[in-house]
Order: sequence, then structure tokens, then C-alpha cells
Amino acid sequence: MSAQFSQFPVLGFIHAAYFAVAVVFILGLKAMSSPVTARRGVVWAGYAMIAATVVTFAWPGMQNFGLMVLAIAIGTVVAWVSGKKVAMTDMPQMVAIYNGMGGGAAAAIAALEFARGEVHGPVVTTLAVLGALIGSVAFSGSCVAFAKLQGIMKKAWRLPAQNGVNVLLALGAVALGVMIIGAETPDSTHVIAFFVLALVLGVILTVPIGGADMPVVISLLNAFTGLAVGMEGYVLGNPALIVAGIVVGASGTLLTQLMAKAMNRPISNVIFTPISGAAAGGGEAVEGEQKEVGAMDAAALMRYASKVIIVPGYGMAVAGAQHKVWEMTEMLEEAGVEVVFAIHPVAGRMPGHMNVLLAEAGVPYEKIFDLEEINGDFAQADVALVIGANDVVNPSARTDKSSPIFGMPILNADLAQNVIVVKRGKGTGYSGIENALFYKENTRLLYGSAQQAIGEVIQHVKAMSV
Repeated sequence: MSAQFSQFPVLGFIHAAYFAVAVVFILGLKAMSSPVTARRGVVWAGYAMIAATVVTFAWPGMQNFGLMVLAIAIGTVVAWVSGKKVAMTDMPQMVAIYNGMGGGAAAAIAALEFARGEVHGPVVTTLAVLGALIGSVAFSGSCVAFAKLQGIMKKAWRLPAQNGVNVLLALGAVALGVMIIGAETPDSTHVIAFFVLALVLGVILTVPIGGADMPVVISLLNAFTGLAVGMEGYVLGNPALIVAGIVVGASGTLLTQLMAKAMNRPISNVIFTPISGAAAGGGEAVEGEQKEVGAMDAAALMRYASKVIIVPGYGMAVAGAQHKVWEMTEMLEEAGVEVVFAIHPVAGRMPGHMNVLLAEAGVPYEKIFDLEEINGDFAQADVALVIGANDVVNPSARTDKSSPIFGMPILNADLAQNVIVVKRGKGTGYSGIENALFYKENTRLLYGSAQQAIGEVIQHVKAMSV
């Protein structure tokens, strides 16, 4: 009895620490809502996670300290080294795989609890099964997303009767989950089959999804991971995991809804009718021809303009041209040109990708505007400079009802007096959708990688400023 009572002060301290950690998590998340305070929010959340981890070591009855410390050390070294080495262009796939690891960890917790036979009661078992299902889907789906973003998987594959296969796999996993819940001691065959179906479901769901939908998918899988972690936190009776999972799940769900709204595509369409190579073939035939412009003429158009709006896309990220773009911006501003940046919510390969790249290059936050803030300014701009962006500036989204992106809010770059598009070649881009902007009378294409093309523009702007 005395030993039992002696645990109360320790548990009280642990729960108080978890409560403080939860508060800091929420404050950190709030800080991340603004680019100005985002770094501070990440630091707060990081320290809170360290505190929660350290406090957990004091949990009564905790064992295997050596293995836990070893696992934390290995994970810390791998994350630190990879985080330092990863290029900003590769950040989306790093986020995808790390997100998958969270879902996989949640699923592994459930698998271990099932193997030990320590999941008791229908409520706890149901949450364990749901967490395992969602975590497994998030893990395998994130692995596919990583492979797509890394270029390992170059095509979007769609099975015959794809949605029917998805439904059958989901029903099979749910049926096995119900059997696990109903059994006094889960049968190992049922548990293994359940996890196999759940992992396959994650793969089959994600494989047909193309680049246009990838930012939404990454956000959705992130929400899945949070939900899985929260459920397994309940199974373990760990308040810190419950709160962290709920916060990640709720914020990820809200972000996914915002991203889907930015594309004017219901989340169900992203999953069941994704924009892939096959789906992107729709739309009316684009008339006209692409007209090329040289670096000197592009430089002259911007050097003697009153206002230039720059629209960055993944092509700028691939070329690592954000520093060159900022150098060019500073030169134009010295010549009296007003230069601002327009960011579409789904530009790049993950939410906020372009904002992070521009911030890394030193672009002030006050020069970066979202779609709603900047769209009314394009008609007054002398030049809209589009660097490696495709779908987010495609006017077919406004006019072509047969286009896969019809109804998607776009940046009105085509309304500028002149449009310069920096593009590597004459292809259709990552999503496979032909862009009507490239054929408009006021549009000229500057071919080449963004790094090389902007570098040449800089040289000509320098010559004009002498």
C-alpha cells in the first residue's frame, strides 16, 4: 500500500509536466501560423517534446532504459545529420517520410500490444485497431509519397476498378479489425492479415495520385498520423501522446481542408479521382503557339517596368534559384521597380514550400502575398514573372469546364500586361495538364533552368543600370 501511495507524487509531477507540455504545443502551433513567428513556434514545440520524453522516464514501472536511450540516440543522430544535409528542394519528401515514421510507430505500438495480449476492453481494443489501421495507411502511403517526390516512382499508376479495389481492401481490414476486437485473445493470423491489408491499402490509395494533388495528400497523411498517435496514446494511457496526436490530427485536418478548398476539389476527389497522368489528358485543345523571349528582352521588360509580380513554383525549387531571384529583385528595386511575390496555397510539393524557400533566400515577409491578397493586383502589373509554376497560373481553370482543374482558384498572372514564363522545356509540367497561359498573346517563354535563366537576366539588368 505504501509503495502504491508513493507513486502518487511522481504521477502528479508527470501529469503536471504533460499539461505544461500540451500548453506549449498549442502555443507553438499558434506561433507557426505566421511566418514571422513560425521559427519560434517550432523551437517551443521541440523543447516541449524533449521535456515530455525526459519526464516519461520517471513513469512508475518503466523498464528497458538502456534500449530507450539507444533508440533515442540513433534517431537523434539520423535526424540531425539528414536534417542538416537535406536540400530545400528535397524537404517535401523528407517531411513525407518522417510523417510516415510517426504513423508506422503508432501501428507498431498496437502490434506490440496485440502480441503481448495487453489490450483489454472493447473501447481500448477498438482504439488500438483504429490507430493501427490509420497508422499503417499513413506509413505505407507516406512511403509512396516519398518515392514519388524523390523521383523513384516516376508515374502515377491506376489499377482497373481502382476504387473497387480500395473499398475491398478497406472492408477486409475493417472485418479483420472487428474480429480482433471481438476476440478475447487476438489470433496472430488475423493480426498479421489485418496489418498486411492496411499497409497494402495505403499503397494502393496513394499510387494513382499525381503531382497536382501531392500537397493535399501529404497534409492528409499528416492528419492520419496524428489521429493514430492520439489513439495509441489512449491505449498506453499516456496523456502526452493523446494531446500531441489530437493537436497534429486536428491541425492536419484543417490544413487539408484549406488546401482542398484552394484547389476547389473535395478531399474525396483527391483520393478517389486524383489528377494523374491519365486524368490530366482532359480539357479543350489549346490554340496558338508558344512565343520565346531572350534573356535581354526579359530583362528590359522588368528593368523599365513600374511593377513586377513574381510567381515562384517548383521549377525554381528544383533549380535552387531562389537566391538568384532575390538578387534580381534587389537590383530591380534599386532601379525603382516595385517587386512583390505571389504564392498559391498549393505551390510546390508541400504546404508552405515556396514560403520556406523565399525566406531562406532572405525575401522579407512583407513582400510575400497569398492568392487572396495579390490577385487583384495582376491587372495593374507591367510584368508577371512565372518561374517554374504550372497549374496555379493556368487560366483553363476559369474557362474550360472539361479541364481536370476547372474551378480551382488560380493566380491571375494572365491579366498582367506582360507575362514571362521561365520554363525548362515545352512539356506540360508535373501534373500533365496543358497550360493555356503559355499560348496567350501577352505571354513569352524564357527557356532554360531557373538558375541559368535568371542569372542571364541579372547580367543584362546590370548592364542596363550602368
